[in-house]
Amino acid sequence: MIDNATLKMQFLFSLRKAGIVDKQVLDAMERVDRKDFVNSVFSEKAYDNTPLPIACGQTISQPTVVGLMTQALQIRSRDKVLEVGTGSGYQAAILSLLARRVYTVERHSLLVHNATKVFQKLDISNITTILADGGYGLEQQAPFDRIIVTAASDDPPSSLLSQLKIDGIMIIPVGQSDNMQNLIKITKTDEGYDYQDLQPVRFVPLVAGIEKEQ
Repeated sequence: MIDNATLKMQFLFSLRKAGIVDKQVLDAMERVDRKDFVNSVFSEKAYDNTPLPIACGQTISQPTVVGLMTQALQIRSRDKVLEVGTGSGYQAAILSLLARRVYTVERHSLLVHNATKVFQKLDISNITTILADGGYGLEQQAPFDRIIVTAASDDPPSSLLSQLKIDGIMIIPVGQSDNMQNLIKITKTDEGYDYQDLQPVRFVPLVAGIEKEQ
């Protein structure tokens, strides 16, 4: 049986092989243990480069996609970041090591509860987790230096674009939920928006409304 240290080494190697070369991102992904965010049933697969099921029919993204999205954000230490789609909390925990403040919005109350418990256990104090419809962003804390969306939308929501600062960056998967989507990088400029295609991805759809699970 392979020990944890070897598994983590292989995990980091797979990130580099996928094109994640930013040292700060790699360091953050080394420090945040994915096993803390994975259902215990799948703990043996925590370091595999594959998405895994979590509660509410959602998934924790494969690590290489998390790394590539984080790298594309080009986060600076003073940045305020909005994440749409908390999910397991894994992505937000990585962002918290790179940014000054992370606001993460989730529509499932159970996922908000579970992620908040993990953040408290890991003593992460610069993440605020909010139950809300992420398609509307978080107007009361806008504008944001960076926005990351972890669910696919047919088009980038105008409400999120409006909450991005000038020179701000948004990373979002765009396309039909039942097909392969494109991960795109949007940079807001004085003249408008610059769009850059990054790679094909597959994400759960961005769904409207709030689900309050018992």
